[in-house]
Amino acid sequence: MPQTIASAVHHELIIKKSRFIACVQPMADRAGAQQVVAALRAQHPGAAHVCWALLAGGQSAAVDDGEPSGTAGRPMFDVLRHQDLDGVLATVVRYFGGVKLGAGGLVRAYTDSVAQALLGAPKIPIIKLRQLRCSAPYAMEGMLRRELDAAGATLDDVAHGDDVQFTFSLPASDAADIRARLGDVGHGRIVWPPDDDESLPA
Repeated sequence: MPQTIASAVHHELIIKKSRFIACVQPMADRAGAQQVVAALRAQHPGAAHVCWALLAGGQSAAVDDGEPSGTAGRPMFDVLRHQDLDGVLATVVRYFGGVKLGAGGLVRAYTDSVAQALLGAPKIPIIKLRQLRCSAPYAMEGMLRRELDAAGATLDDVAHGDDVQFTFSLPASDAADIRARLGDVGHGRIVWPPDDDESLPA
């Protein structure tokens, strides 16, 4: 199951006088990641590189920032991917210590920086939500509200027209059970539109 991390974690390595200052933090999109990277550049004007990797669905990225191609951003990205993370940004600020590490040394340094930071990361599962809609007679509104509350569903919208229309969301794995449960207690009077399968981001 994909996971994210609850809060930012940090780790620093010193390899042949070069400092590698790593941070891994929750991040939803590339725009947010770029803001973080810009702030790091401002905080570390003497750094040689600010490399980063973002694993966030279609907005993922791996940036070497002047390091030899494939020696920084991609190794960092691979650490995130191998740990089945999503919605996570890894950054490593490097201060060059005067000794070249070579391609293999750089890959190890950036990999280890991120991997060591993640050892202290509190990980939380990403629960994919599903949004459902249904309508029911007015006489069933109270009962339906109680059932949704008991199921742990989030009530997104209630509209009153010829009947009561509910829009709610809950973990996708619970969708079939709540439909079956409401079908039973509603005695077939709860109506589900054919397009009630809109998925929501967690």
